[in-house]
Amino acid sequence: MSKEEGIALLVGGAEGKHVSQLGRMANRHGLVTGATGTGKTVTLQILAEGFSRMGVPVFAADIKGDLSGIAESGKPHPKVDERVQRIGIDDFAFRGSSVVFWDLFGKTGIPIRLTISEMGPLLLSRLMNLNDTQTGVMYAAFRIADDNGLLLLDLKDLRSMLVWVGENAKELKLEYGNISGASIGAIQRRLLTLEEQGADKVFGEPALDIDDLMVTDEDGHGVINILDATQVIAKAPDLYACFLFWLLSELFEELPEQGDSETPKFVLFFDEAHLLFDSAPPSLLDKVEQVVRLIRSKGVGVYFVTQSPLDIPESVLGQLGLKIQHALRAFTPKDRRAVKLIAESFRPNPKLDTVQVITELGTGEALVSVLQGKGDPSPVERTLIRPPCSKIGPITKALRNQIIASSDLAERYRESVDRESAYEKLKARAEAKQAGVAEEKAKSAASKPKRSSNRQSIGEAMAKSVVRAIGSNIGRQLVRGIMGSLFGKR
Repeated sequence: MSKEEGIALLVGGAEGKHVSQLGRMANRHGLVTGATGTGKTVTLQILAEGFSRMGVPVFAADIKGDLSGIAESGKPHPKVDERVQRIGIDDFAFRGSSVVFWDLFGKTGIPIRLTISEMGPLLLSRLMNLNDTQTGVMYAAFRIADDNGLLLLDLKDLRSMLVWVGENAKELKLEYGNISGASIGAIQRRLLTLEEQGADKVFGEPALDIDDLMVTDEDGHGVINILDATQVIAKAPDLYACFLFWLLSELFEELPEQGDSETPKFVLFFDEAHLLFDSAPPSLLDKVEQVVRLIRSKGVGVYFVTQSPLDIPESVLGQLGLKIQHALRAFTPKDRRAVKLIAESFRPNPKLDTVQVITELGTGEALVSVLQGKGDPSPVERTLIRPPCSKIGPITKALRNQIIASSDLAERYRESVDRESAYEKLKARAEAKQAGVAEEKAKSAASKPKRSSNRQSIGEAMAKSVVRAIGSNIGRQLVRGIMGSLFGKR
């Protein structure tokens, strides 16, 4: 590749020449596919390294826990030496990259938190697998919260908001539509499931600032942000998918338009990409397709990593420029049909029988098509993927903890903050209403003839019981049930 074509990322070698992706075409997205054990993770690793060396910050999800090695320098090995020589890499050197480790649950990385408001009703409905009626109730709850100046930051905010909406459904019906008590009950049960999966640790403040993902180190290299997704994939795969959707939409909404440049502003790698699209409603898929199509104008490249291109909707697949296909196995007629379809997605190379080669590729080999200078795909090449400069496999727990502790972001995000929001305001209004009721009862009692008795009236016992219970979720629901609307008549 000539110098006139600009900065390029070396993918590997084929037929005695280098196969590289132009930096100025890297915001046209990409796809890395192949069966388990064929080298997808290492390919993700070398792409992340390459972008980092360009000065491009990277975000990557670590599904299996072995991507952390990118933070540590690799070590010489005869197989690595042989591959470097075969590809013809003159400036190869072992080195680690600047890395920040993140974790949605805050156990093996800096905590990532989002607010309920930021996630929004559409993604939350996807997260909880709500039906259309329940999704409509979720939208109404968000709108009512906005109209009443109530912040939805964490799960207890959303819970208390749903309780209030349910109690005032009759008064709200004319303005916001029918609000089914059964739907609210179903949503509350789904929220309990989310809490059991650990989502209560994810929703809250301080919320993640996307600017903290897009930084470079003192050498001008892009910092690689690695999300430890091993636990969230096991416990709450829908939460993983919705977080990635949120990140994509947040970048699209917040970043300014960017003209043509030599490199992207930011690159995302979404591993186990099929989880993003499985069971996603059409409304969400439409939004994802739109964002993927338009986000490249913001200088953001999106790279999906999955077993088969058929895991990606055609509307999204058609927008992916760089394609790296590792080996697939064709044991059944269905497998063979899939291989044929995948082969047809590449620009043909008369020197290759693409259908046959897909099933013959060895570990570390791939069929690769890159975007050329005018944006057209190159003919597919059987390519030997270059080795990473960093360690293949996970780093030690001690080194990981050291890297986490040394990050300036650790102090910023370590402790959660619980400021006044919907839960606190609704609780205060409940207590104020209860105090008003108690005062009215006291005045009424004072105006009546007094009788000597040490026994509490039923009303007094209930009032004291309510006050004691007000601090708990169950107590708040009881108060609202007994005392009625927190806001009074609308």
